[in-house]
Amino acid sequence: MGYRVGVDIGGTFTDFCVFDEDSGTLDTLKVLSRPDQPGAEVTTGLAEIAERYGIQPSEVSYFTHGTTVGVNTVIQRKGAALCLFTTENFEDVLEVARLKMPDPYDLFSARPEPLVTRDRVFGIKERILVDGSVDLPVDEESVLEAIKGVRAVGGEAVVVALLHAYRNPDHERWVAGIIRSEAPELDVILASEVWPVIREYERTVTAVVAGYVQPRVAHYLGALQEALAGAGVTAEAMITKSNGGVMTAEAGKTDCAQMLLSGTASGVIGAASVARQTGAKAAMSLDIGGTSADVAVITDGEPSYGVGEVIGEFPIHIPTVSVTSIGEGGGSIAWVDGQGLLKVGPESAGSTPGPACYGRGGERATITDALVVLGFLGNAALGYSAVRMEPERARQAVGEIAEALSMGLEETAEAIVRVAVSGMYLEVSKLVSRHGIDPRDLSLIAFGGAGPMLACWLARELDMREVVVPRVPGVLSAFGGLIADIKNDFIRTVYLDLDQTAVEEMQQGFGDLARQAMRWIRDEQGFEADVSMFPSADIRYRGQSYEIDTPIDAAWIEAGDIEAIAEAFHRHHEALYDHADPKAELQVINLRLVVTGQPPKPVFAPVAKAEGEIVADSRVQVFLDGAAREAEVFARADMAAGHRIAGPAIVTQDDCTTCVLAGYVGRVDDAGNLILTREG
Repeated sequence: MGYRVGVDIGGTFTDFCVFDEDSGTLDTLKVLSRPDQPGAEVTTGLAEIAERYGIQPSEVSYFTHGTTVGVNTVIQRKGAALCLFTTENFEDVLEVARLKMPDPYDLFSARPEPLVTRDRVFGIKERILVDGSVDLPVDEESVLEAIKGVRAVGGEAVVVALLHAYRNPDHERWVAGIIRSEAPELDVILASEVWPVIREYERTVTAVVAGYVQPRVAHYLGALQEALAGAGVTAEAMITKSNGGVMTAEAGKTDCAQMLLSGTASGVIGAASVARQTGAKAAMSLDIGGTSADVAVITDGEPSYGVGEVIGEFPIHIPTVSVTSIGEGGGSIAWVDGQGLLKVGPESAGSTPGPACYGRGGERATITDALVVLGFLGNAALGYSAVRMEPERARQAVGEIAEALSMGLEETAEAIVRVAVSGMYLEVSKLVSRHGIDPRDLSLIAFGGAGPMLACWLARELDMREVVVPRVPGVLSAFGGLIADIKNDFIRTVYLDLDQTAVEEMQQGFGDLARQAMRWIRDEQGFEADVSMFPSADIRYRGQSYEIDTPIDAAWIEAGDIEAIAEAFHRHHEALYDHADPKAELQVINLRLVVTGQPPKPVFAPVAKAEGEIVADSRVQVFLDGAAREAEVFARADMAAGHRIAGPAIVTQDDCTTCVLAGYVGRVDDAGNLILTREG
């Protein structure tokens, strides 16, 4: 027995969750992130945990870590000097993409420049047909010429993405062998190994994004492993994945595509566990940190999954937790445009220099500064005293905006919050419309350093009746990493008509995927406990362009029960689109398999029952809805199961502050969650 540690690095703070396997207690911590020296915040946090809680690094039995280094590499365009080898005459695959305008309502919108520009794309003379047969063998001379071209443009790595390699990867492997023999200094990434999915652009762009981030991700993970070993942590580092699972850091060095949405996915996994605790059938997670706000839909305690999530400006087509960025974070900067209109974001103050109220050199007003001026922040230590609030600096920064708008100080601060929330309202409205969901039916699970601060404002605009603030909202993403399963996805393109002639190939395909899955979880991850496998298939009506991922019972595959598989697809199609055609012919495009292994899960000590009513620590004046009001201040540490509060109120704790607006009443449930319900 020992301590399980989860870490999540955000734009402003790095969060730590430490679970004591003996006592069932959970300790938490925040330290400022170090974008100038990534990874330093981890060793700093471990040292502070040892000092604060007496927990030594050598006592850490499990360590999991979420990181944004991959997605930041794409956003900042600071990845590898990448080149691309394609089948000859298909060199424009990234330029052509899907021929869609980024914004169909803007005639001047333009697609982003590819991560591999056209002068770095080289055609290889070869051709594999759609059935996997060889039409034209690899011409080695064309490969050698392409290698010369890579050296001429200063390429550091090569992505090989050849036509129909999902069906037969032999040519990609052959080309890779030539590159490694003739140019061993070049890294090689094969699209058929990153994600062997049908459709050339989807497979290629996913491999390109993975190859683009690989050097920085591998360097970062190597440095993390060295830092942990130097600090005395003997447990192997685990990395949270885009699909909500975890894998070893060593595997992450080469399988970078699987961890691009590492940090955001683990937050949703934490929120899903809260939804199960509270019994919420339908919920939306709201994760607001220092730089961004993200939401995800959770149904029956499980997050939504999808493909095609956008990383920076580019889609990746591996399965991921479906997370949508909807707006600004606590550090987003307020400004006045040339027409005299108030805007908030997208620029963020981050951790350096941070909001003006942090006193770390920031001079521009942020959402956090606005909340200080309104009286909701500054009533207790913030971020485990990592920063010391200086309200006068916040007033000065917001005052500059007020002067430009010719408005009062408090009115300007409230306007900043309202502008930020209005942007979130717009994006959430789009999201629920796509899902066909009424937001009034959802519980809003608020977390992140700024999520509980703004949740009531957003819920009020969306007419959502319930806001849930978890026990450790400010570090829920780190907690999500602690409870995540070891998990991986496997895929095989088969392109079959769904009839009795497909049975043998489907059985063989799923058998091959199961063997791959067992090798991965046993040999690469070293997981020896029981594992679970979840088969599914991408199925469509003949003539449709895209498929639906349909869960399949393993018994149907073994028995060759095509009728049961078809019926499952019809039900799924009707649930999504409100119609189905049971008489239509079906096609199976891809076979999928998810393998999971469940490490020991934290079992928490029960929450104490309330004895009498809770008494406020103090009362402060806040500015809300255009008027000064009195708000009670409560310490979250004093709140027990059964306690009730009424807004306007402020709930303080080490990892965040919860703002309870007038009209909301709060109660603490048996798991320690704070449930805020809107009256009337």
